Amino acid sequence: MTYVVTENCIKCKYTDCVEVCPVDCFYEGENMLVINPDECIDCGVCVPECPAQAIIADTERAATAQWLDLNRKYSELWPNITGRKAPLPDADAQNGRPGKAAELSPLPGDAELAEVAGK
Repeated sequence: MTYVVTENCIKCKYTDCVEVCPVDCFYEGENMLVINPDECIDCGVCVPECPAQAIIADTERAATAQWLDLNRKYSELWPNITGRKAPLPDADAQNGRPGKAAELSPLPGDAELAEVAGK
């Protein structure tokens, strides 16, 4: 079992989960985070920290297979993120909006341009 980031993270990108991850298995895209399933130690500490409730166990739903594949693919392409950053500007309005999968950007996140939460 591993944990995966799902559709509701798209266009939100809260990083509360990143801050508590003991193994730094999160990777940052332009408008979403993913978990490297081979690095995840299945501890689950990230799950209750996600304000968007976008992290689930890969055994939780049948549709999780597509998200597991997506997490695996982009964790190999995007940069590792190890600290908390501000969410995307419209995150609260995007949280819970259905149909965001088509809006996933394949572009990596830019750690140097990201605003650090709490600044």
